[in-house]
Amino acid sequence: MLMPRIIPSLLVHNRGLVKTVKFKDPKYVGDPINAVRIFNEKKVDELIVTDIDATVQNRPPDFAMIGHLAAECRMPLCYGGGIRSVADAQRVFALGVEKVALSASAVANPALVATIAEQVGRQSVIVVLDVRAARGGKYEVYTHNGRNATGRDAVELAKEFEGLGAGEIVLNSIDRDGTMTGYDLTLVEQVRQRISIPMTILGGAGSLEHIRQLIAAQGIIGAAAGSLFVLKGPYKAVLINYPSEGEKKKLAETPTQQA
Repeated sequence: MLMPRIIPSLLVHNRGLVKTVKFKDPKYVGDPINAVRIFNEKKVDELIVTDIDATVQNRPPDFAMIGHLAAECRMPLCYGGGIRSVADAQRVFALGVEKVALSASAVANPALVATIAEQVGRQSVIVVLDVRAARGGKYEVYTHNGRNATGRDAVELAKEFEGLGAGEIVLNSIDRDGTMTGYDLTLVEQVRQRISIPMTILGGAGSLEHIRQLIAAQGIIGAAAGSLFVLKGPYKAVLINYPSEGEKKKLAETPTQQA
């Protein structure tokens, strides 16, 4: 039986683990390797690691860091940041990573998605759409840590990448990032109505109730979060955490609104 996936999302900046709010002011919260080791013990479903420096600094992925992370990681690992070519993707896969996440490079060169999917299978190619709410109830895609507006509609771009061979779309709300106020369910619904490939939602989760609401609305989906799994309590103390098997089961048993 397919189950919703609950996925910690880790941001790496200057080789440290950080958290942001609306893609700004990265705050150091620890060492990525230590976080991976703790998540191993908690038997997480999957892990997303994004190097937020690589693209904006116009440099390739930090392959040494990726190798260390992959060697420690005992769950499926998705890596994003700086992948601009098939060769980059192949090298990341060779290090033991199961999925690569493309964002700015996919928008700039959509054919890259198709080429990598043809070589390794679409299930290993993820496209991340970082979006902001725009006029008329639409959502615009941004790249380079939210600095560059693309002028592209998130729904249409998600549909385009599905056609090119992406195996999954990660929807990341810039407006909700780090706010812990809940997912943008309107955004999720708009995209879900247009694509049939798996989706993972990121940006805004501040409690298990927010994850429950997402699953109740969408059923089998990926629920990703950063702050929720690295910060704890009203003062947001750094504490790596993850729901227990019993808590995950209750979330998965939530009746959905989907037919």
